[in-house]
Amino acid sequence: MKAVKQSRGFKRWLAVFFGAMLMVGTLLVQSKTTTDATTSPSLSVADLPREGQATYQLIRQGGPFLYEKDGVVFGNRERQLPRQDRGYYREYTVKTPGSRDRGARRIVCGGQEPRKPRACYYTQDHYASFREIVDKN
Repeated sequence: MKAVKQSRGFKRWLAVFFGAMLMVGTLLVQSKTTTDATTSPSLSVADLPREGQATYQLIRQGGPFLYEKDGVVFGNRERQLPRQDRGYYREYTVKTPGSRDRGARRIVCGGQEPRKPRACYYTQDHYASFREIVDKN
């Protein structure tokens, strides 16, 4: 009987321990600051895939865009880009050859004027990482 109680106590302690570790890990992930934002080194417009270059030019022209969701507000919920007020960032689809849907590639631009963004970022992995686009013109 005593062994059963000890076993239950150990199992409870183990569950509490792993629960606490999970909470700490979650808090560490969620407490990212803008200085922790993971943007890789920049890339030039010429370094974008051909479809990305086309999308970037459409952004500068104001469209027309291929997808209904192009130009919608990007919420930056992943906190990968520098923190800004809601509505600052807009996202645009970069066509993925062979994909039946919008695919994972996007360009996200920020600024008050969509045709003249202050900064644009490219992601090929659906917001897991970004690279700032540098327009050398």
